[in-house]
Amino acid sequence: MIDRSGGAEDRDESGILIPFHDARRQRLDIPVSFDRRELDQILKVYSRMVASNEWRDYAIDHLRDRAVFSVFRRASETPLFQIVKNPSLARKQGAYSVVAATGLIMKRGHELTRVLTVFDKALRLVRA
Repeated sequence: MIDRSGGAEDRDESGILIPFHDARRQRLDIPVSFDRRELDQILKVYSRMVASNEWRDYAIDHLRDRAVFSVFRRASETPLFQIVKNPSLARKQGAYSVVAATGLIMKRGHELTRVLTVFDKALRLVRA
């Protein structure tokens, strides 16, 4: 349909005309993203793992239903881990999770700092 009135309109799934500036439509089109505080926490862990030569590359995906921070050993491989923010699970199991390459959810929770503790190294006793 051509809108000659100058206003922006669009059709939803049912074919009903809705104004493009409709708040519901804008809310549905905005992807989930990590905020500055979350990225700071994730990048602290990432930089520590890069310094220990375990991780080398990362990718950030902002999808409609979740945000994903993927970690790679090499850029050409599949991700070793994915740090996922899924706001629809915030009241259930927690919005944050760490997923291994096999799909196993290693840790899930409501607070990102607690979820990221899965990457903390356990201290080992060294005998001389």
